[in-house]
Amino acid sequence: MPPIRGPVGGRRRRRTAVITALLTCSTMVTGPNIASAGGAPTVPAPQLDWSQCVPGSEFDCATAKVPLDYDDPRGRTIELAVVRRKATDPGRRIGTLFFNPGGPGGPGTVQMPQNYESFPREVRERFDIVSWDPRGVGNSTAVDCFGSPEEAADWNANHAAGFPVGEEERAAFIAAYQDLARRCEQRAPELLRHVSTADTARDLDRLRQAVGDPHLTYQGISYGTILGATYANLFPGKVRAMVLDSNWDPQAWTNHASDDDPRLTSFLRMGSDRSAAATLDRFLTLCGSTTTAHCAFSAGSPKTTRDKFDRLMRRLREQPVGSWTYAGTFASVVNSLYVVHPGWTELAGRLQDLWQGRVAEPSPFPPPPPVPDPNPYLGEEQGAAVLCGDSPNPRVPGVYHALEEAAAARAGDAGRFWTWAGEGCATWPTVAADRYRGPWNKPTAHPVLVVGTRYDPSTPYSASQAMAEELADARLLTVDGHGHTALLNPSSCVQDHESRYLIDGTLPPVGTTCLPDRPPFSAPKPGGGVATGGGGTATTVT
Repeated sequence: MPPIRGPVGGRRRRRTAVITALLTCSTMVTGPNIASAGGAPTVPAPQLDWSQCVPGSEFDCATAKVPLDYDDPRGRTIELAVVRRKATDPGRRIGTLFFNPGGPGGPGTVQMPQNYESFPREVRERFDIVSWDPRGVGNSTAVDCFGSPEEAADWNANHAAGFPVGEEERAAFIAAYQDLARRCEQRAPELLRHVSTADTARDLDRLRQAVGDPHLTYQGISYGTILGATYANLFPGKVRAMVLDSNWDPQAWTNHASDDDPRLTSFLRMGSDRSAAATLDRFLTLCGSTTTAHCAFSAGSPKTTRDKFDRLMRRLREQPVGSWTYAGTFASVVNSLYVVHPGWTELAGRLQDLWQGRVAEPSPFPPPPPVPDPNPYLGEEQGAAVLCGDSPNPRVPGVYHALEEAAAARAGDAGRFWTWAGEGCATWPTVAADRYRGPWNKPTAHPVLVVGTRYDPSTPYSASQAMAEELADARLLTVDGHGHTALLNPSSCVQDHESRYLIDGTLPPVGTTCLPDRPPFSAPKPGGGVATGGGGTATTVT
């Protein structure tokens, strides 16, 4: 999710992104073909000339041309890289499921193929699954503020990993992002103004037209939820089905559509700091409640394990272990909380290595998917262009230290991490030309399914509650578990509900809560099921 220095966008350079009932209310996905917002498009939908991505690949690739500026639809065009996996049961195919992997800045042409098997089997059978690199990102017409990979690497090395510690690092950190802003203004001023969430929502509607679907079926995770909500309010009559998993609070994203200078960053408004702190506490509590055979960092009890973690952070602040600094390690901790299996077990092993003074090995990247460029340039400026152009953040670099201290008082080091995740916006050179700031409650043709996880290190459960309340017609499905997105932290219960909803529009009963298939640090695997709200019971599989 976070675009600048955060776990999804993070410090990515040229690497592969990692880049998850009983019926009380049922909606069948049928209805008239309502005209899109603003009437008929003024230019034809893009042509998608699909071909096999690479020899032997099960994925098809295409390039779509779309207007840079939708207010000037016959002016300059840009390219969108698009990927597709056809429905595995073509005789029962329903249509196309569009997927956005979050960020902002997540490359769908990489992350959809990597995570394809995470989609429910029934969904893979019945839908072509299509994703794309949003404008400004990856293999599409991309924001790139450096003249060479070497320049980008040099810039990346000139400021602290994670967040700055001390006056000298703070000054260098602020200066680095001022330099990034200057570079971007010089190299890509026109593109920077046209990579907003609203621009991407309009691209999504053109892709929908290109595949011939009269209505949109969509799944978005993390930042992809605010993209989905934007689409639903720009094109409410075109919503067939929409799953929004691990949500942004729309009012936090827009600062309540206020033109006043914001007091807090986007992430602090949403409460990412408190949610990350609560998730870390759960990690340490569950780790300390089991043995070192299941969690290598366990000190025998929750309290002693939390104390051990605090001592490790103090030690690293005084003396790093190799390149593992205090702030860099804490950033790695937050990143590693996103995916419980195998992320939490691997995190425990790294922390134990550092505790014993050994240089920890980072988690390996996932294998590259079978696409033409599985390793596109994914500089921090790509996510920043969306976040900073769309979502208001304090514009005075000097206030971020005070914000950090206030956030740390309520959320510990998670407050420091999430404060500085947005500092690059302080000196960002542009505001998006086309920002959508509400309203969020336009009646959609069909209801939306909102999924929220109770312990999420990035998008708090309260943000999913807020999304469900903001939208005109939405149902909240709760996951009583951990990690960022239900897609990447499997729950058979969630998958069953999502499949029913995407295939025939059946919503879960009001108040439904699901369990993950496998709790952290636990050998038995719950079979999913509905914990509360009816529709089944959780079972244990050995």
